[in-house]
Amino acid sequence: MKTVVFDLDGTLADTSGDLIAAANACFIEAGHGALLDPGGDAGTALRGGRAMLRLGMARLERAEDDAEIDAMYPKLLAHYARDIDRHTVLYDGAMAAVQALKGAGYAVAICTNKPEGLARELLTRLGVLDAFDAMLGADSLDVRKPDPEHLRETVRRAGGDPEACLLVGDSDTDRNTSRRAGVPSVLVTFGPSGEDMAALEPEALLADYADLPALVRDLIGAPD
Repeated sequence: MKTVVFDLDGTLADTSGDLIAAANACFIEAGHGALLDPGGDAGTALRGGRAMLRLGMARLERAEDDAEIDAMYPKLLAHYARDIDRHTVLYDGAMAAVQALKGAGYAVAICTNKPEGLARELLTRLGVLDAFDAMLGADSLDVRKPDPEHLRETVRRAGGDPEACLLVGDSDTDRNTSRRAGVPSVLVTFGPSGEDMAALEPEALLADYADLPALVRDLIGAPD
């Protein structure tokens, strides 16, 4: 079965507000104040917890303080888990596109570098977990994106063929994953890093989820 795999943060949903709030809670507890800006630092937030912590520590001229970053990381996850969906929203048209792809006969899945438990909790709260045939997080396997096996195993668990899939994402990590797996990638341009996506030379860019089903057909063909 042909499969469309989605990244989560920055691709299906804008999770940056809740991520930044969790990071700032850690900085405040440590006596540093709120070091991150919900608007200006959204792109960093979508690259993950450690990226946010390192950016904040860089503003204290302590970017290489791995010990404090390591100490704050589990606290960040705890803050985030408690308030995971206060600001998070699904991007316009995302779930309509997922349903259109499923209706056409494609399998759909999520491959994210967010810890699996947090990803499941978020998708459950958003009411969309059951829309996907499989979902693998950063700790579901011994590897994670950009290792292509993370993508391939996601496809297998969705009942698909790893040689007949496509990855929809929003970062160089997603582009490198698809390249190493030898499959096409579609990178979205509506996120905070959208203007940088063309330089990664994906097979296609996506500005509107309404265009995704046609792009999928063009890149991997009609469903089996």
